[in-house]
Amino acid sequence: MTRIDAKFADLKAQGKKAFVSYIMAGDPDYDTALDVMRGLPEAGVDVIELGLPFTDPMADGPTIQLAGQRALDGGMTLKKTLQMAATFREGDDTTPIVLMGYYNPIYSMGVETFLVAAKKAGIDGLIIVDLPPEEDSELCLPAQAAGLNFIRLATPTTDDKRLPRVVQNTSGFVYYVSITGITGSAEADAGDVAPEVARIQKASGLPVIVGFGVNTPEKSKAIAEVADGVVVGSAIVSRIAKGDSVADVLAFVKTLSDGAHAA
Repeated sequence: MTRIDAKFADLKAQGKKAFVSYIMAGDPDYDTALDVMRGLPEAGVDVIELGLPFTDPMADGPTIQLAGQRALDGGMTLKKTLQMAATFREGDDTTPIVLMGYYNPIYSMGVETFLVAAKKAGIDGLIIVDLPPEEDSELCLPAQAAGLNFIRLATPTTDDKRLPRVVQNTSGFVYYVSITGITGSAEADAGDVAPEVARIQKASGLPVIVGFGVNTPEKSKAIAEVADGVVVGSAIVSRIAKGDSVADVLAFVKTLSDGAHAA
């Protein structure tokens, strides 16, 4: 059982929904990003999605694109991202960490080398948005063999014919992208999300966490009420981009997590 599996089992036992937060590793700089990351569990975050900076983040809107660019300009790399996770693990051995990003940096490092390093750093799962199920032998299956959850995205365009293939080798949870488009480009609607979540739960047997388009405590609560949890990314990253203090960023995160946990 991974930390992710254990976390969702614990939340289910408590009758609680999950709150997942996304931050970009190294944004606006390594030390500040690490300070934010360290404060996330106390701010009510159940699972941390740690963004891996990449030069061509095709699924992401301007907010996260710019965060990745700031991190890259500051010298952030895959190795430094894993070091950030390892440093976080020195003080927290329970909060799950999901590395979210694109395949190129992992391919450049080498899959076997990466998986060994990721496990050593305390990474629990991977969301690699540009590897479809047809490429499962590339990273998904080796990752699961190494004890990492491989978390797949489902979207409003994932129809009943495609869905079984999408969830076939998924573990940990399914990330439902609530909108058609890039991150931060529109707002999620609970009425639209609810039937899709039920469909994916039935097909996968896994928790379904909803992201893209959640940016307020009220929206966090509304979406969590119809799903197993909610992810917020761009709204948090935009606070970091504005230069908010670590304390202010974490206070904002707490309002979002309180919303999800009130569902």
